[in-house]
Amino acid sequence: MSLSGKIVASAALGAALLAAPAVRAQEFINVLTGGTSGVYYPLGVALSEIYADGIEGSRTQVQATKASVENLNLLAQGKGEIAFSLGDAVALAWEGNAEAGFPQPLKNLRAIAAIYPNYIQIVAETSSGATTLADLKGMTLSVGAPASGTELNARTILDAAGMSYDDLAKVEYLPFAESAELIKNRQIQATLQSAGLGVASIKDLSATHEITVIGIPAEVVEKIGAPYAAATIPAGTYTGQEADVPTAAVGNILVTSEAVSEETAYQMTKLIFDNLERLKSAHAAAGNITLEGAMEGLLIPLHPGAERYYREAGLIQ
Repeated sequence: MSLSGKIVASAALGAALLAAPAVRAQEFINVLTGGTSGVYYPLGVALSEIYADGIEGSRTQVQATKASVENLNLLAQGKGEIAFSLGDAVALAWEGNAEAGFPQPLKNLRAIAAIYPNYIQIVAETSSGATTLADLKGMTLSVGAPASGTELNARTILDAAGMSYDDLAKVEYLPFAESAELIKNRQIQATLQSAGLGVASIKDLSATHEITVIGIPAEVVEKIGAPYAAATIPAGTYTGQEADVPTAAVGNILVTSEAVSEETAYQMTKLIFDNLERLKSAHAAAGNITLEGAMEGLLIPLHPGAERYYREAGLIQ
């Protein structure tokens, strides 16, 4: 080919490339959840599928973690795009509470939505004789993974009841499923689990063993204050639970970081509320997620993408 021919061909190729539609960069969304036996995980799986279907060019992944504290630190480090967390952990992360697992304030966190409440569920093997918080003294209690949101709840509840880990015979730092297994094997006597009602680990335990759901009196909850609120575990939530049990609830929040684009955060927020039935089919706890309650008790600033969606939905004027 002559030099002039090469120049013409090169120019034609350049023009074709300019005219071609831009290829959209692949959007990666890592959903940070919790242990596989909790509520965060099945909801996270459903959320990842919703995002894969609804966000063009996205590639999603679900990561099982130790939940709230680890999730928020991973978000701040750019290792996730959306995460489940308890509200009190979010507040402690924002302020940088080292004792809770946040050496520095995590000011790059942004809220997507308030979702469903976690119920503090304390369960003991009936043969242990424990029926009240005070009865746990001298017993072995599993309080969730170290520095998890559940473990933060455990310390807070015991402190409000005038107790501490020193009052227990032993403290085990184990995820939900492992805690239930140890109760079955009579290696521990009780477990504290912070989760949506009907959490799989306690359901499974109650199906084969007699359990007692231990109440948290309203006055203990009132002593703690926000973001804790008095709540009830309805009778029949678990096999053998014949009466309502008073407890504490803490709201869950879906959190992202300021590094996530406005458009992606907008789509992540919108798709939650467009697919509530799909989330509910993944776990009944999602039945408590409502658009009307999406901005309640968020504790940190909204991501601009989420704010855009709530303006469109009429929640922000």
